[in-house]
Amino acid sequence: MIKDTFIKPDRETKLETKGGNYFVSNYPPFSFWNEEDLPCVESMLNSPTPGSAPMGIYYHVPFCRKRCHFCYFRVYTDKNSSEVRRYLSATMREFEKYADSPYLKGRMPKFVYFGGGTPSYLSAQQLTELTNRMKDIMPWSEAEEVTFECEPGTLSEKKLQAIKNFGVTRLSLGVENFNDHILETNGRAHRSKEVFNAFKYARSLGFENLNLDLIAGMLGETDGNWSDCIDRTIQLSPDCVTIYQMEVPFNTTIFKNMKEQGKISAPVADWPTKRRWVSEAFARLEEAGYTITSTCTAVKNPQKTKFIYRDRLWSGADMVALGVASFGHLGGIHYQNLTHFDQYCQAMEDGASTLRRALLTTQEERFIRELILQWKLGRVRPSYFLEKFGIQLHERFSSIFEIWKKSGDLIVGEDELVLSRDALLRVDSKLHELFLPQHRDSRYV
Repeated sequence: MIKDTFIKPDRETKLETKGGNYFVSNYPPFSFWNEEDLPCVESMLNSPTPGSAPMGIYYHVPFCRKRCHFCYFRVYTDKNSSEVRRYLSATMREFEKYADSPYLKGRMPKFVYFGGGTPSYLSAQQLTELTNRMKDIMPWSEAEEVTFECEPGTLSEKKLQAIKNFGVTRLSLGVENFNDHILETNGRAHRSKEVFNAFKYARSLGFENLNLDLIAGMLGETDGNWSDCIDRTIQLSPDCVTIYQMEVPFNTTIFKNMKEQGKISAPVADWPTKRRWVSEAFARLEEAGYTITSTCTAVKNPQKTKFIYRDRLWSGADMVALGVASFGHLGGIHYQNLTHFDQYCQAMEDGASTLRRALLTTQEERFIRELILQWKLGRVRPSYFLEKFGIQLHERFSSIFEIWKKSGDLIVGEDELVLSRDALLRVDSKLHELFLPQHRDSRYV
């Protein structure tokens, strides 16, 4: 049996997919977050003046019908109705605490994001009551976007109507694949018929931004199946398509099976194949009129179809995190909530802190964070970083950029640095070059 303690993610991703988190989702790495910085969160919330950065809300719904074999999020498939009610009540107490704090009092969210787990696991009545209560605590009248993640098999016309009614503008369908055998092999709860029904209902209701998620490299994926998935996606014609390359974090069922069998490489497509599949998908989507707007997204109308949650967060916005294990960011402080259901709910019921760990970042770390996250859009503007942080990118990273240019990965414009398509599809393996020295060997990114 192999031990994940001695395995580091394959950041170069040259060949087989190995265990570990590969994609960079935040900075500094999570392994540097700690209990010592927890008082900084309370200090920030009790600051004498409200914050001035754009602010959003992330609400975590940790319930699912099934746990997917590739899932590494904090989710539960065994909670009964009373436990669900307990959780919803706890999150609203948490939200009230934040809304009453001097740092947040009087501010209104620019974006709201319901993630999971499966937000659409909740009933139409539960969702309506929950969101009404959230709006009472902190009005959404200034929200530029409300995103809601869905598992297609949990959707009905009635539930989708309720979701539309409480203000969702960006509906994200976790399709992942259109082949029922592959969905079953990967532990997904829904089947392709439910995808088409949910998409038809959602389109008829006129959501502003209908997003469809796919995963390249699922267990059992083949060239033929992937091509068929792209065919079906183009036929449905969603406003946005998000394509992830499969990774196998240590806390997934796939990795646990690998450990038991003593295997180092995961039984999924290798990295060159996954990148080729995404490249093929992007090319065909471009032929169909889409524009590639990040390492994983294609949109039909980039002038109209935005992803405010991502763009605000990657530009330093505050984000209030609600729910078990959720991640937030306030005034340059990262934090994460307690990661166990009963522990989180009990803490809230006792009036205790729900925080598990935090990190007070330096100005230098905040600069690096925004830079590496914005690289995932495929392009950065040096003038933005000069104005906000007083740093000349060309001077700071001249040697790295020169190497990227010579390899054909980087195109330099007047006020724009643009990654080639090939470099965009493996950008996460390049970002570690920009990390501060003390963060480059971190096991968890």
